[in-house]
Amino acid sequence: MTFDEIRPFLEANHRTVVTTLQPNGAVQTSVVVGGALNGKAVFVSVMGKSAKVRNLRRNPRCTVLGVDDNWRSWVSVQGEATLFDYSNTDAEEMRVLLRDAYRACGGDHPDWDEYDSAMRKQDAVVVLVTPEHLYGQLR
Repeated sequence: MTFDEIRPFLEANHRTVVTTLQPNGAVQTSVVVGGALNGKAVFVSVMGKSAKVRNLRRNPRCTVLGVDDNWRSWVSVQGEATLFDYSNTDAEEMRVLLRDAYRACGGDHPDWDEYDSAMRKQDAVVVLVTPEHLYGQLR
């Protein structure tokens, strides 16, 4: 599988599970809204201090699993995450990236100024996962 082959699936199906590694080596899973952006799997952690973000800051290896509504078709993206937040990204670039990620994850917001403010207050993090190993079952 290539990312180009699974991108349409990620663009249409936003139910996603991300798996990260805890300090003790155990896995930690989180349900997130995901998508595809700039050739990578994408999700936004609206709480910048979440377990998944802490885990990814320590070890960026992760798996993003996207599923369709009935769990019969799925894709798995394994790779390394790059995290973008207000501490490592210019404020205007971050505002645009958050909006792009939100749209890529299937959303449209009725008040983008309100969204921008909430994301900043919550220390939101955009996570882009560079695909290294892809597999799944597309029906």
